[in-house]
This record gives sequence, structure tokens and C-alpha cells, in this order.
Amino acid sequence: MKIYVPRDAAAKALGADAVAAAVMAEARRRGLDVTLVRNGSRGMVWLEPLVEVDCATGRYAFGPVSAKDVPALFEAGWHDHPLALGLTAELDWMKRQTRLTFARCGLTDPLSLVDYQAYGGLAGLRRALADPAGIVAEVTASGLRGRGGAGFPTGIKWKTVAEAVADQKYIVCNADEGDSGTFADRMIMEGDPFTLIEGMVIAGIGTGATRGYVYLRSEYPDAIAVMTEAVLIARAEGLLGSSVLGSSHAFDMEIRTGAGAYVCGEETSLLNSLEGKRGVVRAKPPLPALQGFLGKPTVVNNVISLATVPVIFERGAAFYKDFGLGRSRGTIPLQIAGNVKHGGLFEVAFGLTLGEIVDGIAGGTASGRPVKAVQVGGPLGAYFPRSMFHVPFGYEEFGAAEGLIGHAGLVVFDDSADMLKQARFAMEFCAIESCGKCTPCRIGAVRGVETVDRIARGDTAAIPLLTDLCTTMKAGSLCALGGFTPYPVMSALTHFPADFHATAKEAAE
Repeated sequence: MKIYVPRDAAAKALGADAVAAAVMAEARRRGLDVTLVRNGSRGMVWLEPLVEVDCATGRYAFGPVSAKDVPALFEAGWHDHPLALGLTAELDWMKRQTRLTFARCGLTDPLSLVDYQAYGGLAGLRRALADPAGIVAEVTASGLRGRGGAGFPTGIKWKTVAEAVADQKYIVCNADEGDSGTFADRMIMEGDPFTLIEGMVIAGIGTGATRGYVYLRSEYPDAIAVMTEAVLIARAEGLLGSSVLGSSHAFDMEIRTGAGAYVCGEETSLLNSLEGKRGVVRAKPPLPALQGFLGKPTVVNNVISLATVPVIFERGAAFYKDFGLGRSRGTIPLQIAGNVKHGGLFEVAFGLTLGEIVDGIAGGTASGRPVKAVQVGGPLGAYFPRSMFHVPFGYEEFGAAEGLIGHAGLVVFDDSADMLKQARFAMEFCAIESCGKCTPCRIGAVRGVETVDRIARGDTAAIPLLTDLCTTMKAGSLCALGGFTPYPVMSALTHFPADFHATAKEAAE
């Protein structure tokens, strides 16, 4: 009998370790031969810990399971029980997705390379090894863009590094996932780490880089542990080293842990930190693709960008590019959080409207109150009111609506939210997290908090000052931290003006 209990951090936070221990204790008590697999999460966080059991027709799901539920599940024969959900693959949340990057997440033992290959792993790398000169062209043809937030075409970045002349080149994976409401990077690293390793190896062969680094945030101890072990396994099995899968190509990599600064999610701050320096933003040019880590040509890509590369080579660029809309090709792992009934990760092709995501997939608010706003793209993303729920999920489409897709995190708020307080939080967040390199961010955010506080005291004459300050920060900041802070502030002010005038009305009364 094979039973799956996730080792994902979200599942563990909800008691998965206790459930796993209870499963094995009950199996021993009954004298049953049970194989326990600690898999990744399926992404249905509201059902975690989600326990699955192998049966003749597929994997059968139960959830959310607590340790005290385990004896009754054994008694019921893991079938007829109130927590029974049905076949995992047939659950509505799973059936409606287009799982490409996350195809194996939750299916396999994350640290079994045998499992990984049984579900298609390394097929992309083998195809890439057959035509290394065509790797960059294939990635370019797929239309893949950076999934970390900027949406820069991945193929162009790789081409720049490939054409650069240097004695050493690097692949750096930005795993400093710091945006609120985002967890896709963590889920893939904890649930399917070999796909990230495979993507980095392909990137290295395609660009001529022989060394790689994953820069992981210290707040992700489970991801650090899984990735560290996965690298050791990959090296022992010949996936990494002086002869990748027996070829003439060399590539090896290391896991590095950051100290937890939000600004180190910006690629040049990350590179400084990786070099052992203070995590402050570098002026560009020179671009990291030409002078990056240790001054050498460097590809800096997000976890999801690199983890998607094996899919492109396994299925072909044309297959991948067939999904999406406009210049937003392929799939995007939506991370749905906040005040929602169904929070979790949902991978789907670009193009769904915001309303379809919030109402159709997330199921509206958990509180049952009306949705007031959805913040898309982390703490520096814009707030979208219901009147903008027609906007399709795509880079250019969100840009035209004065918004950002960012890392595709969505945080939902009901009508009890005070948007003036949310605007203040954005400015305060920027003030705290600023690296201090440029004046608009370092000083502007502090003045921003003071200005919002004036408005909160009823001084509506300060609103034009707040608008002017946001314009300066957006145009003058050295990186996206200061440059994007105006998005939540101005969207809150534009779409929810009553929240900024309420205190003035109360003061007058």
C-alpha cells in the first residue's frame, strides 16, 4: 500500500508531519506494509494536508486530514470516509489546469531521480544535448518570458550571454521569492527540484556557462534542504559535473542562502549579495548578461523561468508557444491568496480574465463579503477593483491597465479593507526595504508615509503632493523597488478615492 503525504512547507505548517507519523504508527499497529511517500503539494492549499492513496484507478485524495483522522481512514479502508474527495486527477481544481511546469509536482517523490525520469524528466535535456547550438533559438521561438516579474524575453538574455566572449560564464537562479502571496518558486523547489536543475543545465550548455548558483532566501528552510540534497543526487548520478549525462559538456551548481533582504530579489542586488557584498542595486549598464557575477557574463533567471525550460525541449517550442495570448506565451502559475475560499497554485495559459480567476477559480472571498480589491504582482502591484475584472491576464494587457503581473501572485481583499491603509503600507514597506542607493526610493518612501498620514488626518490638500511624489519615484528610482511602489499607492487612490476622503469627512463632522 502506497500513501502520499506532502512534505511541502504549507502542508507541514498545517500538520502534514504529524499526519505522516500517524499513518506509519497506525500501519505498524495493524501490521500493514505501507510505503509512505513525502511528495510535493498539488497546490490545493485549502485541502492541506492532502493525503493520497494509490488504488487501481489512480490516486485517491482525502483532505484536509489531521493526525486524529488517520485511524478512521484505515478503518474505512481508505475509501468510504467523509474526507474522501475522489480521484485527485478528477478534482475540478486539477482538471481545469494546464499543468506544464508543475506537471510532476505532487505526483513524484521529489528526491527520486528514477521517479523524475519515469514522468518525463531529462527528456528535454537529452534533446538539447543532441543540438546544443540550437538551444537558444528554441527558447527564443517558445516566447518564454521571465516569470520573476519583469517579463523580459528569456531567449534574448540567453543570446546575449551566448555571444559574449569570456573565459567563464554563469547561470544564476533567482529564488529570492519575497513577494506577498507568492509561493510558486518554493513549491517547485520542494516538490520537483530536478526540473530546476535540468533547466539550469540546459541554460548552461546553450550559453556556454559551466557554473550555476541558486540564490535561495533564508526563510525557505525546507526548499534549501530539498535543493541541497537534489544537487548532491544529481551530481552523483552524472546530471551535474564534468560530463553531463556522459556528454562533452560540463556544468555544476551550488545552493547559496541569502540573509532575507527583499531588495535582493532585484538581480543586481542579488549578484552583489552572491559575491559577499552588501545587497545594493547596481547601476545599469553594464547589464548582468555582459558583466554579472564576478564581472562575467551571467544569465539571471527566475525559478519558474528555468523550471519551464525542460518542458519546452521535451514538447517543442511550437507546442509551448501555442498557449497564451498576444506576447504572453505559455502558461503561468497563478498563486491565489488572501481572503479567498480556494487559495493555492493554479497553472493555466495566459488569457483568463481577472474576474474568471477571482470568482471562478478562487470562489470569491472566504468571508462571504464582496470583493473590494485584488492586488496582483506582490506588495508593489496595483490594486484592481471589480470594475476592472474584465482585464485579461497578460503582460501587455495588465501594463495597459496600469498594473503588473509580477510573479503572478494575487491577494484578494473584501469590502472591509481600508485602501488608504494599504497605500500607507506600500510606502512603509519601501522605506523599510530600500537599499538606500538612490534618493527617490530612500527619501521618497519616507516622505510618502508622512504624506499618507497627513491625508489620514483629514488633510486632503496633501493628495496632489502624494501624486507628485509617486511620479518622481516612478521616474527616478534606480530599480523596481522605488519605481513600482507608486503602483499600489496610485491604484488605491484612483480606484478607491472615498477611502482617502473619509477621514476628512469625519474630521469635518
